Amino acid sequence: MNSNPRFFNRAEFLGLLVLALLLVVILPLGLDNFRLNLVAKYLTYSFVALGLVLCWGYGGILSLGQGVFFGLGGYCMAMYLKLEASSIENTKIQSTPGIPDFMDWNQITSLPLLWQPFHSLTFAILAVLFVPAIFAFIIGAAMFKRRVSGVYFAIITQAIAAIMTILIVGQQGYTGGINGITDLRTLMGWDIRTDHSKVVLYFVEVACLFACILIALFVKHSKLGRIMVAMREKEDRVRFSGYSVANFKIFSFCLAAVFASIGGALFTLEVGFMSPSFVGIVPSIEMVIYAAVGGRLSIFGAVYGTLLVNYAKTSLSESFPELWQLAFGALFIAVVMLLPNGLGGAWRDYVQPHVDRILAGRKSKSVSVRGVLIDGAPAE
Repeated sequence: MNSNPRFFNRAEFLGLLVLALLLVVILPLGLDNFRLNLVAKYLTYSFVALGLVLCWGYGGILSLGQGVFFGLGGYCMAMYLKLEASSIENTKIQSTPGIPDFMDWNQITSLPLLWQPFHSLTFAILAVLFVPAIFAFIIGAAMFKRRVSGVYFAIITQAIAAIMTILIVGQQGYTGGINGITDLRTLMGWDIRTDHSKVVLYFVEVACLFACILIALFVKHSKLGRIMVAMREKEDRVRFSGYSVANFKIFSFCLAAVFASIGGALFTLEVGFMSPSFVGIVPSIEMVIYAAVGGRLSIFGAVYGTLLVNYAKTSLSESFPELWQLAFGALFIAVVMLLPNGLGGAWRDYVQPHVDRILAGRKSKSVSVRGVLIDGAPAE
């Protein structure tokens, strides 16, 4: 693996193997269906954290509105699933059969033009990829071309998240309002609500997650990744070197948006609904917490941080239903104070050196033993 350092190094290869062992073998064999479904839901958030590692950790762009892109991906997939669940046969008791139930409740008598392309699964998948990318491009071009960055950009993305929530809730006849798009049943006739379907979707999520991790590793080790790090440290120096800082920021912001959107689409498939509660300011800040706990410079830490934070959130809410938010906040503060670089930084500083020493010792021992055998071989 060292022969191609531009893709990933030995430590990252081992990290891939350990993560694959955890997600593909240990968790599916060690958890019941209910707990495995919870892990599947947690993994959808890790796509957002992974994008934040590239955008915030390497690009230096803190976005507090990633819930917007998570919601866009979720709503694009939910629109397709809702149309499939709203066949004339399933909605024959409505005043206008063949349209989603919340539209019928709001006296809409025909399917809006915006919804019509979502009869196609191919269009829905393309929308999951391109709608957030285009939206992020518009925001990024408007901000970065004018050199808006730092805390100002973070506040603007937070405001966009609030505006998007208000817009979704206000357009109840087209978006389902505060309840969102619910009662999603099938994907191309395949019932996504059964236990078997949940297990299949779990492994689909894991496969998509590893694909995104490989993309992130490729970006990290490419020239693009090195420029992003330089841009984070000395933006003016990169600009004076002839590079367009705005274009690199736009790219990293768009890539993070696409990752978040993929997570949102998989979340909709996993839980069977999408609502504006996943789009606003609070979920967006929680997504930043996932990346911070995992380590904003650690690609694998984004996954572990997401799993740890959500597991703690679930466990504390079950054990301390009245105090879990305080306990959750205390846990986050403790992690930030004791591990300022997150789980990934703790691994890199305290564990990785010992692993490298052990591997180096075994390698040198193997070489020495091989040399003794060769030197001690009988002459022909």
